[in-house]
Amino acid sequence: MNHLQNRVQLIGNLGKDVEFKELENGNAIARVTIATKEIYKNAQGEKQV
Repeated sequence: MNHLQNRVQLIGNLGKDVEFKELENGNAIARVTIATKEIYKNAQGEKQV
């Protein structure tokens, strides 16, 4: 089996502790809650949060 690796960088504040879990097939997962504050302007020039 080929092993694939996905890498991401998330920027924000953790909402709670990271939850780690090992699945029955041996794979591991982590569940995170992240809060961000990003303000941008839509096509009409109005600020969106």
